[in-house]
Amino acid sequence: MTGTGEDLATADHTAVRVALWRALHVRADPPPHVLADEIGLRLAAPDDGWRDRPDMDVDATRRTRASIVARTRFVEDLVLERGVDQYVVLGAGLDTFAQRRQEQAEAAGLRVFEVDRPGPQAWKRRRLEELGFGGPPWLRLVPVDFEGDWWDRLAAAGFDPGRPAVVASTGVTMYLTREANASTFRLVAGLAPGSLFVTTFLRPPADVEPEQRPQLEAAVAGARAAGTPFLSFFRPAEIQALARESGFREVRHVPVEELDRRYFEGRTDGVRPSRGEELLVAGT
Repeated sequence: MTGTGEDLATADHTAVRVALWRALHVRADPPPHVLADEIGLRLAAPDDGWRDRPDMDVDATRRTRASIVARTRFVEDLVLERGVDQYVVLGAGLDTFAQRRQEQAEAAGLRVFEVDRPGPQAWKRRRLEELGFGGPPWLRLVPVDFEGDWWDRLAAAGFDPGRPAVVASTGVTMYLTREANASTFRLVAGLAPGSLFVTTFLRPPADVEPEQRPQLEAAVAGARAAGTPFLSFFRPAEIQALARESGFREVRHVPVEELDRRYFEGRTDGVRPSRGEELLVAGT
């Protein structure tokens, strides 16, 4: 990585796309909505024609945006149900938990640590101020170099590794090598007993529903062209084995069928998540 701070103070394109998909769920899909998030859209401030972008096609992205809102809702529900007082969001992007669920976070006594690269985070901090959201004292934006001493930077921001926490990493594993993923797993596995690590993972394209494969293959090609190639795909047994080898005591795969039952049961409009991206929950 070259440059720091304001030198790279712009939003990450992937983070913007995810925020727009969350907003598209509200604007294009009928209620009930799994997640009502248009704050990310306000942060991104795209031009008026954002819904005409090819990657915002309402029909083609129906299952993709369902997966995005399902994973966000699952992680947030888990954080609030777990009863911990520390929540770490790795690769936070345009996450808006602190803005949307402020009352619940304060009632739970949560400290939220958003960990991301310096440039995108500086941009987000500025946008939050411009929109009048400010920053509650329990929200810490932690700029890090993920190839450097990011764990130490997290501790310096007030994170206590001796207290239970929920650490979330969504939409990240595919951009890391197996060894880089294993390194993160080992760090989180060393947290206090009662901590949870929640991460998403991409299945190989051959595992995805046939109608979803072209979109995943296009995403793979687009990431490669943008210089941020997908490096790691996992089948459920593979990522569970990695978590156990890293030291986690309890490991659970959350298949798409579970997300479907939780958040989409009874829908007849085709809004349901794809099995291309699923979740792993690992406990210390």
